[in-house]
Amino acid sequence: LGRGIIVTLEAVRFKFQVQVGEIRSLPGLIDNNKGRYAVVIFEDLYMYLNLQGQNRANLDQYCRDFNVGIVFLLHYRKKPEDNPMAINEASYVGSFPLRFMSSVRLKDYEINATSPLLRITRPGSVVPVPSPNDWTIFLPYHHTYTAFILKFLQVMFTSQNIDNQEKLIPVLLDQGLYDGIQRVFFGNNLKFWLQKVLFLDALSYLSYGRLSLPLERYFQIDIDDIFVGVAESRLLVNDVQALLNFQTELRKNVPGFTYQLGFSGKFIYSGTDEESEGDRMLLKLADNFSWFPHMWSHMQAHWFSNASKLCEYMDINRQFALRHSLNTSSNYAVAPHHAGVYPVHQQLYHCWRKVWNITSTSSEEYPNLRPDHRRKGFIYRNIMVIPRQTCSLFTHTMVLDMYPGGKEVLLESIDGGSLFQSFLYNQVNVFMTHQSNYGNDRLGLFTFDRAMKFLYKWTNLRLVYEPPEVLGKRYFNLYPEEVEPVWSNPCLNRRHLEIWSEEKNCSSFPKFVVVGPQKTGTTALYWFLNMHPHVKSNLPSPTTFEEVQFFSGPNYFKGIDWYMSFFPTPENNTVLFEKSATYFDQKVVPKRLKTLLPSKHIVVILIDPALRAYSWYQHMRSHHDAFALKYSFYETITAHRGVDPDGLISLQRRCLDPGFYANHLENWLDFIQPQFIIIVDGDMLKTDPAAAMFQLQKSLGFTEIYQYNKILKFDERKGFFCQVQPKGKSKCLGQSKGRKYPEMEDESWKYLTKYYEEANLKLFKLLERLKKPIPEWLKKKSK
Repeated sequence: LGRGIIVTLEAVRFKFQVQVGEIRSLPGLIDNNKGRYAVVIFEDLYMYLNLQGQNRANLDQYCRDFNVGIVFLLHYRKKPEDNPMAINEASYVGSFPLRFMSSVRLKDYEINATSPLLRITRPGSVVPVPSPNDWTIFLPYHHTYTAFILKFLQVMFTSQNIDNQEKLIPVLLDQGLYDGIQRVFFGNNLKFWLQKVLFLDALSYLSYGRLSLPLERYFQIDIDDIFVGVAESRLLVNDVQALLNFQTELRKNVPGFTYQLGFSGKFIYSGTDEESEGDRMLLKLADNFSWFPHMWSHMQAHWFSNASKLCEYMDINRQFALRHSLNTSSNYAVAPHHAGVYPVHQQLYHCWRKVWNITSTSSEEYPNLRPDHRRKGFIYRNIMVIPRQTCSLFTHTMVLDMYPGGKEVLLESIDGGSLFQSFLYNQVNVFMTHQSNYGNDRLGLFTFDRAMKFLYKWTNLRLVYEPPEVLGKRYFNLYPEEVEPVWSNPCLNRRHLEIWSEEKNCSSFPKFVVVGPQKTGTTALYWFLNMHPHVKSNLPSPTTFEEVQFFSGPNYFKGIDWYMSFFPTPENNTVLFEKSATYFDQKVVPKRLKTLLPSKHIVVILIDPALRAYSWYQHMRSHHDAFALKYSFYETITAHRGVDPDGLISLQRRCLDPGFYANHLENWLDFIQPQFIIIVDGDMLKTDPAAAMFQLQKSLGFTEIYQYNKILKFDERKGFFCQVQPKGKSKCLGQSKGRKYPEMEDESWKYLTKYYEEANLKLFKLLERLKKPIPEWLKKKSK
């Protein structure tokens, strides 16, 4: 039951929190005197009834105080050892004035037209219930309850408790008149399609509209490969006319609806003589449709590493469109097999803009093909990529009676199944169909004609058509959080690997990342690691030197091709790593890094946050920051927002905020498992680097431990460890490293000791709980 609820909530993009197993304590319900949750859902009514007394009292009071409703599911599955007579007896629902009976088989489903819950659901007809089925029905005896839906028995059980009633109640509204809490009881799971609709209505009603989707559903239907297909499977003249007639009919309910026809010009007139006449009819009626390009011969974009060659190839298709006056003003395109859209092939986006001025496309591959309810959109190089949905039609599905698994499979998809649910859950849909679906049995016309009639009969949803570019803008207005892509690793997805250039190397990703924070010794660690004969860092950047700074800034939107260009193809036993100290305290980084580099270690160096703050201040002075030069360190750390200059406050936050180590680590722990987080004691790295490097190598699982005590020697003049060179010479970090500056004043030290006292204690407890080594400086502060 829980999985079905989660899928529904994910599909409609409602934010939610899941608590699994026995509920020993409730999650935090209130933030700043505001309720955190609009509705509480129990996948099993008995989870609520069995709550510990105080937990249940607290939850009930929260629901009363903040007008929060509760949804219960109660689906009793009969077990072989159960007494059949006991199952069919009505049981009481805790202390509620309500009884229920399970294992009831039903034939019909009637919606109560007077129910206040109805929003998406349209009443008025009796719904047949698939057989066999197994329902729980409710028997209320208080006026707080009203039937949401009624059902009719198919098989009556002998029981005095139901008095042979013809109508029973499997979905029930508690209006809150009994104890001040509104509830909806579902006597089954959410597998039956109408239960899904009613579930959304229940969420809307109980949340006073806060958890609601608009009733409008914006959609587009693409017909891919309009000229592609083997002989005797392509469109004839009467198929083309039927397509136009259906479009005209559809416009009666959906003003302006227009099919989008995708073309690869090379394949025109490649069928039988009758099918070539069909192609000519398409060109004759071309102005009635909107056209979008594939590739000239349906080649996949990732086969082209040279952008000029790809653009030249695209232009052949553009010349075809110009010769035949095809209307391509929608600035929309679809890549064959979605190759190059995601994973991104930069050359494709470049040529789309240059040749076609493309502004939008669609794909079923981001972030993954399955599960389809998790498909998302993103924008790359000013091209909107919105999710594409299948509709149970494929290139080979041309005859209804030959549909894979039988025609019932297609009908089930239409009548409440996956196609219906795409309309139900998604405010914006781009449906993919194929030329072959509009010849033969014309399954494309059949499917959408039936789907729309079903939708209008059972729901109050309103279908709206918008051109592709307008549709794309609407999508990202609805879901602005999806504008920025999150790159995943193509090497971990077989389907993505198939549409990724063979020239790209799966081994060119780092095995671990040094994430900072800044001014803790990350450059020294970078230098030490590069001394290891089997460890190699990223190549230097012309702007950020030894740091790539991919995950934390604008470089991220250059894509993973740009990122991979910093890593040489490693030899068999070489370990690649990256160092970017800007990553540690940037909130967006953990999710991005985990998505691209799952199960890779991150390395964190910790020094006293007061010393880190002072080091950053001195770093900014050395770079001639105006505020660091004008104000003392104490003035900087004690500045007040709204009183002191914004530039000084900005300097203050960069000094102080990274030092809240525990808070930042908790952000990492939301995405990275503890075993992949390695803590390095920054003081040990400075005073005994050989010991620190020994521990780090063990934590990273190195099979060959490099003996750093043989190549590192303390340099009295520099004041830190340097690499031993032949003939007794040494190689040290540059002049900017190990810079000497005055010691921190006592008043600043005292201020920061108090300032970070609670944060350091929190860090100590966190590292202790995670069973991580605790730095010596932290042990001293926690005594």
